[in-house]
Amino acid sequence: MTDVVRRGRASLAFAFLVQGVAFALLVTRIPAIQDRYGISDGLLPVFLAAVPVLAGVGSVCTEQLVKRVPPSRVLRWSQPVVLLALVGVGAGDRIAQVAVALGVFGLAVGALDASMNMLGVSLQRTYGRSIMLGFHAAYSLGGIVGASLAWAGAHWHLSLFVSYLPVVAVLLPAALVGSRWYVDGGAPEKQPTREGAGGAPAETGPVVFRLLLPLCLVMTFAYIGDSTVSNWSAKYLQDVLGSSEQLATVPYNVYMVTTLLGRTIGDVGVRRFGAAAVVRLGAVVAAVGFGVVAVAPGPWAGMLGFTLVGLGLCVIVPQTFAAAGRLFPGASDTAIARLNIFNYVGFLIGSPLVGALGDAWNYRGAMLVPMVLVLLTLRYARSFTAEPDRYGDGHERPRTADVGRGSNGL
Repeated sequence: MTDVVRRGRASLAFAFLVQGVAFALLVTRIPAIQDRYGISDGLLPVFLAAVPVLAGVGSVCTEQLVKRVPPSRVLRWSQPVVLLALVGVGAGDRIAQVAVALGVFGLAVGALDASMNMLGVSLQRTYGRSIMLGFHAAYSLGGIVGASLAWAGAHWHLSLFVSYLPVVAVLLPAALVGSRWYVDGGAPEKQPTREGAGGAPAETGPVVFRLLLPLCLVMTFAYIGDSTVSNWSAKYLQDVLGSSEQLATVPYNVYMVTTLLGRTIGDVGVRRFGAAAVVRLGAVVAAVGFGVVAVAPGPWAGMLGFTLVGLGLCVIVPQTFAAAGRLFPGASDTAIARLNIFNYVGFLIGSPLVGALGDAWNYRGAMLVPMVLVLLTLRYARSFTAEPDRYGDGHERPRTADVGRGSNGL
């Protein structure tokens, strides 16, 4: 593997880490943002929903944009916009100002998420072995760093602007320097054209949707589970399982740590057993975790359940992006941009769904819903076996060093 490709991998991993820091700094300070701008409890859900909706718009726009410019260029300039928008969230004093800043943040995050995963899939193709989980591990590490910085800011009663500005002042120039080594991996040569109904190429709209639909559903289920943990774990431990306020803050941190650990070692499992087997195992472990949470007699058992959820869910999303790249090897950029939208669909559905069921029924029963949805991933696991499926141990594809840009259109 050439030094160019190795540097590209390292620089992309750093971009994932920076994004993890930025996103954690935003979502962990939502109460402080609400207090600073006087956003009512009734209006807050509108602001929170607007970010993933606009991120979906950004992902759709990226699908068209990468037909004209390489994904590396989209990533190079969308990441600074995300960081500057974060500073904007902390710098204003009127609702209109934070609305604009969050809107820009959402649009840029959509472009950033899509372009990062485009580059990750193309680099994995160039390496000829599974490396996607490593990129998402870097994101998890960034999330832990960002959450820790947010805790420090809250602990020392720092304003949002004072909390955000030093972090952005360090990360923004570092991200721009690192972007010099991004690599747009090439499409594989001589890929057969898939045939749709009536002999039509599969790269037409309806057939593309049919092929991507199982992965879109898996992505949605995974993010419903993820948003359940991020939005409800603290409330569940405190209100349902009777934990202290301090102990209720622990599950999400443990969840992030286990996500990091699972993604760090997950690529080894994919190379040895194949993506489908790893996804099946992840779905079962996550479902068991939600089951443990639902029947937990106390807070420590609840934390064990959320830990299992983290270990299970962490492998699914990176492998879903990788599977989309394998389904459309000559048009992976467009497939990933479309798939990325369902990241935000799951995030939008998950938290309100669990909250509504918890209020109407009870929160223990509500935890069974993400459990069932995650188990449905088993039905679609065969979508992860598209050729080439397995890496390493006799299944590894020949490695290439082609870093040219491939086709982006479906």
